[in-house]
Amino acid sequence: MKKLLFFAAALLMFAVPAANAQNVNTANELKKLDKVDAEVADAKKGAKAATWIKRADAYVKAYIAPTKELGHGVPQETLMFNVPLDPKITPGEFKGAPAHVCNYEYVQVYLVNGMIEGWNQLKSIKEDLPQTAIESLAKAYELDPKQESKIAPIALTLSNALAQQGDALNDVGRTLDAAQSYELAYRAQSIVPSTKADGNFLFNAGVLTLMYGQSLTGDEALVACKKAEGIFNEALSTGYTDVNGNIYYYLFHSYYGQKSADAAKYLPLAKEALLNGIKLFPKNNTILDGLMTFYTAEEGVGDPAELIALVENSLKDDPTNYDLWFGRGRVYNALKDYDECIKSFKKCVELRPEDYDANFYTGYFIIEKANAQIEALNSNTGLSYEAYEEENAKINNVYAEAIPWLEKAHNINPSEASVIDFLNKLCFRLRDMDGMMEKYNKYHELYKQNQ
Repeated sequence: MKKLLFFAAALLMFAVPAANAQNVNTANELKKLDKVDAEVADAKKGAKAATWIKRADAYVKAYIAPTKELGHGVPQETLMFNVPLDPKITPGEFKGAPAHVCNYEYVQVYLVNGMIEGWNQLKSIKEDLPQTAIESLAKAYELDPKQESKIAPIALTLSNALAQQGDALNDVGRTLDAAQSYELAYRAQSIVPSTKADGNFLFNAGVLTLMYGQSLTGDEALVACKKAEGIFNEALSTGYTDVNGNIYYYLFHSYYGQKSADAAKYLPLAKEALLNGIKLFPKNNTILDGLMTFYTAEEGVGDPAELIALVENSLKDDPTNYDLWFGRGRVYNALKDYDECIKSFKKCVELRPEDYDANFYTGYFIIEKANAQIEALNSNTGLSYEAYEEENAKINNVYAEAIPWLEKAHNINPSEASVIDFLNKLCFRLRDMDGMMEKYNKYHELYKQNQ
């Protein structure tokens, strides 16, 4: 089951305004924060939305101050000009590349080839600055919703800064801190109705929380998985799904990670997450592979044949759904039923004759069928030489069936190296058949050109 539990998290990166690092006047910033805190504590002033907006603005500025002069791709010379401090520069590494590290009071800035590639904020002017800003903006809106036009820009500035901080923290391996930044970016956007909160922020927060949980053991791991579960379900409740539907796969892991706490509760939930995902995204190989592995690793959770029934029932209602036929082919391949698998992909070609994937995978799974037949033949040590050659010739005929499909895929996308590689090897194997040597010469030349 180990391979199922580790996954590569592909985060969605956000185009947000560049942040910057600067000489922070800590005492002055704290003085401003003390002032606005005192104003909201005053009974008369604290009853006004404007007072809370002012406080939020001060806290947002204090949050941004340590990284205000930073931006990806900014030259070192610009950094030194904008930040008139003489930092201690030490050798280091950033994402596997040699780097120079500029060590400021609040932040470490990573320079690669003379350009800013990332940073690691070491401390804040004050604890919980973004949380306090969010609470202040929410209070302002509660007191006077008509102030929405003043609240929204501050919330957006904070959200952008938090998302960028999430990127930066993730780059330096601070997974849990990055998750918190993304979640707060979503909370900031959720304050006023005029701003539609971006579900991508919750998605990133959930994935990173789950990743962090997988580095833990015992109760700490359970807490992280429970947190991720809540984040993913909140995102789904808003109608959000990522473009590929991987949120269902990560939700599955959130439930599955809590198996040790209550298997009877969480295994059915884990299964349901995958089944819901495959219904909506039948072409998602990650979800499908997760289902197949889950069904075979956990006794009693289900039979892989259930997936066939699921897809077949869906096809009854939507018989021309390309993605469902594609998913059907993947399931039958997992069950080693190559004839039904190939039938599925031929249907995909029928629905989309000029689709590269449909043509390629029809040819590919014909090859897989022949490979399985060769494996079975080679394991049969009792055959005579003549009987072996007779069976081998039959299998070569199966291999030959793949060529028209792969050639069609090549015609659709002549630059795709993988199909050229298959045709090169296949035609060489079949070179004694009529016309195959000419095909081999053609595809071998293309193969060499791609090397």
